[in-house]
Amino acid sequence: MRPERMIAVIGGARCDEQEGRAAYAVGRLLASRGITLVCGGRGGVMEQACRGALEAGGVTIGLLPDADAREANPYLTYVLPTGLGNARNVLVVLAGEAVIAIGGGFGTLSEIGLALKAGKRVVALHSWKAVSYAGREAPLQHVETPQAAVAAALGEEVD
Repeated sequence: MRPERMIAVIGGARCDEQEGRAAYAVGRLLASRGITLVCGGRGGVMEQACRGALEAGGVTIGLLPDADAREANPYLTYVLPTGLGNARNVLVVLAGEAVIAIGGGFGTLSEIGLALKAGKRVVALHSWKAVSYAGREAPLQHVETPQAAVAAALGEEVD
């Protein structure tokens, strides 16, 4: 049996309207391609991405930071309460073949760093830019649309 393809979608537990629309569209696009969405399972970007994926017939997995499954957003197919707190960020980014970051705060920034350290492709949609003290940019692929984010995460050419 061939394992399912998974893409991690990361972002803030709270998001603005633009980020929410982008996350919803990313979720729908992933589901339309048969890709499982994995995330931190909470609100904001995670909830909107899961809503988009689930409404398009997709599968969603949420790795919760707490041990209480009641903390999960209502659009998860599978809920995994880890009890690991922010350490669950490692599991989220390692689960996906690539990571799409949408907006986000310092938790998202930590996930971006962990994903890059693990050698994952990281796509930033209205998200962080990272530059070292020496002026070297982190290898994030910045895109402007949900379509470009999904294509880039899958290693496809982006217009």
